[in-house]
Order: sequence, then structure tokens, then C-alpha cells
Amino acid sequence: MKGPAQVIILSDGIRGHVNQSRGVALWLSRLAGSKVHELEIPPLSGVRRFLLLKVLSAVLPTADKESARRWLKRSGGAALADAVELKCEDPALSGPELLFLSTGSSAASFTLALARLFGGRAATIMTPSVLKTAPFDFAVVPAHDFPPEAPNVFRTLGAPNSIDPEGLKREAELLFERFPPVAEKKWGVLIGGDDANYRVTPGWVQRRIRPLSEQAMRQGADLYVTTSRRTAPETEEALLGLAAELPVFRMLLLASKDPWNPVPGILGGCDEVFCTEDSVSMVSEAATAGFPVRLLRVERCGGFRRALQETASRLVKKGLLPGGFLWGAPRFDAMLEAFMEAGRVTETLPWEEAAKAEGRDKGQDFNEARAAAAWILQRWETRKGGLS
Repeated sequence: MKGPAQVIILSDGIRGHVNQSRGVALWLSRLAGSKVHELEIPPLSGVRRFLLLKVLSAVLPTADKESARRWLKRSGGAALADAVELKCEDPALSGPELLFLSTGSSAASFTLALARLFGGRAATIMTPSVLKTAPFDFAVVPAHDFPPEAPNVFRTLGAPNSIDPEGLKREAELLFERFPPVAEKKWGVLIGGDDANYRVTPGWVQRRIRPLSEQAMRQGADLYVTTSRRTAPETEEALLGLAAELPVFRMLLLASKDPWNPVPGILGGCDEVFCTEDSVSMVSEAATAGFPVRLLRVERCGGFRRALQETASRLVKKGLLPGGFLWGAPRFDAMLEAFMEAGRVTETLPWEEAAKAEGRDKGQDFNEARAAAAWILQRWETRKGGLS
């Protein structure tokens, strides 16, 4: 398929964001033979970050090359532009054949500035908070963010990711070499953590993970459990205590203590996958691997913020407000309901089912990164890069 000769990922260093960009770039490479490079954006903080990303970035949608160059110089991105030039020494790999791709608001400004400077095209994943989606040639946005209906916007069910069905078997072999299974059945448990909407506490571990572990023992299943960087230290301690008590844990990998990512191996080798509701990325990855994801509800933050969220949710359900007014946990609820309607997520537990679950979908027909890449390629000839 016709597409970009070269894709340059602009990384903000956030693992979840980079994972989404890499997933779309992977499929651009496979479908169109695009070369892929990755560059880190300069770190910004404090008042300078606010001015550059929230105020001065307003010039970028209509910027010419010189305006883009000035913004990059002020933001510390001059070296980034030099690095792009090194990647694009071949004239055939620059200009309209060049795609800048990023995820999240911080990298979006650099993506647009570099596209304007080099005459390339710009793609954003998620809606940038200030720039929004209109200035970009391609915007890949989850439906639960209620993006506008526009030719340059592609809606996804969940988050694109770099889960590669072809590579999951290799990852499973690595996982089981490091943590050899004992039982025939293997259950993966992906645990998120605290944020503005959710809490994963030691009490939750006792209420949800202990019964799950005891059921695994009754069902003859090994547990492969991992946490996220958002998991609180006291919650990890509770998990360690439970693992020491119950021998069913074949692996407990704490993200705070081990940088290795076991999720691809879990997705490649386990028969069932349980995932906490707070992580869109983990749910999306498990669904991409073909699982009917077993959802684990967690605790929700209370207070005035939650009251406002629930009020907005009630007004949306009554038709008094558009869906875009959903925010916080109710917005994630809308996404999870869509996953459930598509048969990708369930709250039914394996031992509660009348018949044995068939497990993963061998057709591997759910892959939002692949779908987003195919959409970009379909529109590649119709979008002009940069400003003429």
C-alpha cells in the first residue's frame, strides 16, 4: 500500500503513550514498508511548559516553516529538528513522504511543529488538550473521548497498542523459562493502580485477589500476576504477603521493582486474563491478544469530584447533555460498556460459566493499531503535508 516512506515517533517518555505510537507505526511498516525512527522530545516543566504547550503552541496550526522553527528553538527542540535532518538525509525520505506521529498532548506540539518545518504530515493519537484534532492530518482518538465527526479523525474502541500477535508465542516462552508453570491452566492478572478516579488498596487485594487466588487453587490454575507503576507500595506489600501465603502464585512481578514487562508473555501463554477496570491500555492489549477480558472492578474515589462526575453522567443518560460532557470514571465506564457490547470484556468469571470458555479468539480480528494504520494509508494520497 502507498504510505509514508518514513515515520518518526515523537516520544514523551510515558510508556503507555509510546506503546500506542509504536503499535500504529508497526503496522504502517508492515502494510506500507515505512521505515520507523523514534526521537525523544525535550523535557519541559513548570511555567515554561505551560507557556510553550498551553499558550505559544496556538501559533502552530497556521505556522509557516520559520514560525515553526522559532517555536522549536524556544522549546528546546532545535536539536530535535537537527536529529530529524540526520534521519532524512535521503531526499526521498523527507517532505510529503514523512509522517510525524505521537501520542498525548505534550508531544503533539512538537509533532505539529516538525511537520510544519519539514513539510511533512502530522498524526496524533488521543486528543491534544490545546491543539485539539483539527490541525492534524490524522487523529486517532478513542470513541469514549467523543471526538468530532471529521474526515481527519478515526475513532477507536480502545487504545491502539504494540501487541503483536505473531510475537506473543515467543514472549510466552520467555515468561515460562523465567517462571516455569506447574499447573496445566494458567491465569494472568493485570493490576493497575491509583489515579484521580480509582484506588487499588490493600483492602481490595483481600476482597478480590484473595478469593481469585483461592479459586485458582480449586480450579488447578497457576497465577501470573503483575502490577503497574501506579500501584501503591502498600498494595504491592499486600500482594507479596498473599503470594507468600498461597503457593498458587507462579509469578508476582511488581512494576516498582522489576522493569521487565511480562504482559506480552502473559497474553501469549495464559488461558484466562483478568484486568482491573482502571487501565484502558491493559484492557485494550488483552482484547487485542484475542481474550474475552475478565474485568476486575476496583474502588472509586469519593468526594466532590465523584459527585460532579455522577451528576454529569445522569444528565447525559437523560439526554440533557451531550456525551462529550462525560468525564472521569463514567467516561471509562462508557468505553468498557462498548467493549462488553463487542464481546471483548466480561464480568463473568470462568468458574461461573455453564460451559468452558473457549478463550482467545484465534482469528485475532481485533487490532485497533492495525485498523488505524490502514485508515492512514487509505487517506495518505488525499492529505497534504504541512503548508504549501
